[in-house]
Amino acid sequence: GDTVNYTVKITIPTGETASYTEIAKNIGKPESVRAVATACSKNKIAVLVPCHRVVSKSDKNTGYRWDVFRKKILLDIEKEKEF
Repeated sequence: GDTVNYTVKITIPTGETASYTEIAKNIGKPESVRAVATACSKNKIAVLVPCHRVVSKSDKNTGYRWDVFRKKILLDIEKEKEF
């Protein structure tokens, strides 16, 4: 949980996304894709640990603790702005 959330926070720049598979590889556990998804779903501090930037391997806007619609809005806002 904490390792995944820290990795998400420091490795996915604003305006970009990464797949659950990429995050699993980044933490040295490529077989832990489901664990990454579970950790993201338990993230209680939303934008501070930007799990909305984690997408499926096919870049689909899948699951988000605060609704997929909100996830899309956050991603769209970040892509429009230059940070």
